[in-house]
Amino acid sequence: MRSEKGSDVRVAILTVSDGVAGGERVDLSGPAIREWAVARGDVVAAEQVVPDDHTAIAHALTEWADGDVADVILTTGGTGLAPRDVTPEATQQVIERVAPGIAEALRYTAFTRVPTAALSRGVSGVRGKTLIINLPGSPRAVCEGLDVLDQVLNHAVAILRGETTSHETA
Repeated sequence: MRSEKGSDVRVAILTVSDGVAGGERVDLSGPAIREWAVARGDVVAAEQVVPDDHTAIAHALTEWADGDVADVILTTGGTGLAPRDVTPEATQQVIERVAPGIAEALRYTAFTRVPTAALSRGVSGVRGKTLIINLPGSPRAVCEGLDVLDQVLNHAVAILRGETTSHETA
């Protein structure tokens, strides 16, 4: 994936899962994001697994965004209705501006195939010049979400970088 000016997009991947962090489950969603990013020519700038812990999630997001590690941080997991699903709350704590259309598009597209996708509470927004997007934990839902992001991510990164985009005049 390239921004509209052709620069590499730096992607960070945060897997949020008690089971994966505890070694009880194998992470399938984080590697799916990695495979997608690499196939598109992105730079995978960072990867981490954290438990479903508000502080750990917020810390990773803040560290990566404030340290200019990535243009886009994609989280996977912790977006449902379970009591330990706190990724949206941690994300809301660290973002400076919401980008609700991205989360709405992810939910809507998934809902047309799987009605329970309406239960996802994922959010998206910006901290500094970094776009943060919550994806569900299911590998299938992640892949479907990445198909949606393919349509808007280049443009979003270009805007955040301050590049002239197709809707602006030179």
